[in-house]
Amino acid sequence: MSKPIVYFLCTGNSCRSQIADGFLKALGGDKYDVRSAGLEAHGLNPRAVQVMQEAGIDISGHTSDVIDPDILAKADYIITLCGHANDNCPVVYNDKGERWHWGFEDPAKASGTEAEIMAKFCEVRDAIKDRIDRFVREGK
Repeated sequence: MSKPIVYFLCTGNSCRSQIADGFLKALGGDKYDVRSAGLEAHGLNPRAVQVMQEAGIDISGHTSDVIDPDILAKADYIITLCGHANDNCPVVYNDKGERWHWGFEDPAKASGTEAEIMAKFCEVRDAIKDRIDRFVREGK
């Protein structure tokens, strides 16, 4: 039996969806087929890579991808992580896919010193990890 597909979507597939992808692969990859994409491909954010490395997860090999209609049509869980993606996600043409929105602040828009920006990345990373932990435990 194949694993349920979880498709994380964000605007640019550079930070939040990449972090969620990395955590779910690490914490629930035995249960789920994990994918991520964006409405656009903005490239993998180096600060996202850094904060995930600090959490013990290497996402440096990830790519920033645009939404694949075939994966979208087969996904069991379609989870948007930002309001823009939630508002602009393509219509899903499958009967089994559940669509959820887990809104998180965009750490790439943080300003201030490098330490302040990295603190925002860590804050968002930790919030996403907490939500992924709950998803793995409860299946929702």
